This record gives sequence, C-alpha cells and structure tokens, in this order.
Amino acid sequence: MHEDELSEFIGENGHFSTIFDFSAHCLSEGEHGWYEAPAIEFKEWRRAIVDSQLEVQKVGFKANIIENHDEPRGVSRFLPEYARNAAGTKMLGTVSLLLRGIPFLYQGQEIGMQNCEWNNSGEWDDISTRDQYQTARKAGLTEKEALRVCADMSRDNARTPMQWSSEEIANKADFNIPIFKSVSEINVKAQQENEDSVLRYYQKLIALRKSEEYKEVFTYGTFAPVYEEQESVMAFYRISEEENQETPKKRVLVAANFGREAAELPLEYKVSKVLLSNLPENQAGEKLILAGCGVMVLECEI
Repeated sequence: MHEDELSEFIGENGHFSTIFDFSAHCLSEGEHGWYEAPAIEFKEWRRAIVDSQLEVQKVGFKANIIENHDEPRGVSRFLPEYARNAAGTKMLGTVSLLLRGIPFLYQGQEIGMQNCEWNNSGEWDDISTRDQYQTARKAGLTEKEALRVCADMSRDNARTPMQWSSEEIANKADFNIPIFKSVSEINVKAQQENEDSVLRYYQKLIALRKSEEYKEVFTYGTFAPVYEEQESVMAFYRISEEENQETPKKRVLVAANFGREAAELPLEYKVSKVLLSNLPENQAGEKLILAGCGVMVLECEI
C-alpha cells in the first residue's frame, strides 16, 4: 500500500474500520526467504513504529500487535537477549498497548511466552516453516543453520499450548509441538499468585488504558514522539485534543529504555503523577531515570 492510499482503506471513508499494523514485523523479512531475515535493530524498529503512528493519525486508527497466530513470539523477536525477562516483557507491552490505535493481545502474550527450542525440523507442524527449512537448505545452509533461522521465525512458536499451569502442561503428552522450556515460571497460575508478575502488570496496564480518567487520552490522544536522539529510548506523548469539563486536557509521557544500562533524560514538563512503572529503580523527579529495560508512564502538566 502506498502512503497516499491509506485513507482508501481506513478512516471515515475507508473500506475497513481498521487494518493491522505490520510495519515492525516487516523489518525481519528476507528477500528470498527466512534464511536471509535480518535481526531487528532497535533504531529501525523505533523508526518503523513512529513513522506508522504519525502517518495513520492523519487518517484513522490501525490495530497494534506484538504477535499473533502467524508470527513468532514478540519477546523473542523484538527484544535483545538481555531484555527477554519480566522487565523487558512489561516494557514492550507498555509501549504497544499505549500507542495510538486499537491494541490486540494474543494468547500467552500477557504472561510473556517466548519462542520454543526446536530440536529438529520434524517437530514443526506448520507447512510454511517446513518449506522455509527446505529453501534454506537449498541455499546452502547446514542443517543446524537452517534449523536456527526457521526456529526464530516459525509461526509454530505462537501455536504451542497456552500455559495455564505447569501441572496441566506436564500431565499432557499428546501435544504435536513442543512446550516452552520455562513453563514452571511462565504460566497463568504461578503469575496469578505473584503480584510482581507479567500477568499482574498487564492487568494494571489494561486497567489504566480503560480507566475513566485516562481512556480519552489513550484512545483519541495525539501521538507525539520524543527523545528520538537517545540511542536506546522509545518515548512518546499521548495528548488529548480538546478540553471540556468532563474530560480535562491531559498529557501522558510513555518512556521506555531498551538499553542494558540506565538512561537519564531531561523532563520537558513537570510530572504530576506516576501512572505506571515496571521497576523500582525508575525515578521521575527533576530528571527521568530509567533503569535498563525500564518503562514509566507519567502524567505531565499541560
């Protein structure tokens, strides 16, 4: 789709109410197959998201996803290895759910499920993954190399059983595809019992977006990127357009540090309230300090 065609598909006069935004997912497409798929660099990912947001808000709304049934797990795809933990998972989820647009969650995302470890090509149930494996082998990759690239991109990663509890998964031996190795920690039952878990955080994040006080700004508010000169920071304001007695104008800052080390940022506006933070090391005073893999959601003065 060309840029000037977007209004034909969504918006008041579009063919559809919305379309899914795959701009970030397209970054890992190889020209001839998965074996050529490049690793996703943070700056390219950030630019893809920002450009898409700025383009679509002129027209209507896109639907934002991290993963779905046809994509590998987002934590394994969009986060560097050091960030594939609870803090990084919360950070990625916060950015995605508070973008302008319609957020979609796929089963397992809310507990931080990741890609599987595949032992051989016979474990895949997905025909496209089998085809891509053969394409990689014909291109000259070894069996081990072809297995690795297909393991990263296979949509079977998102089709493994929903991890309700470690006991339920362990007691079932009739699954056609493997189970993610950290099921003892990444399952619904364990995370329901842990107040600091990814699941509990997602519940707070969703409640914030849907709250009476902030649903207007997170639904209709303008998207405005900030701190783009920072190496590892993805940050943006959501700013409500109009002020009335029922919904006063608001400015909310969403700031995430995808780096390993802490990031210190100047604050353009005084912080009036901390709405959400994924790590106790994060601070919002005269300056904004984000720990590695830290994210904060801050209401700022207008």
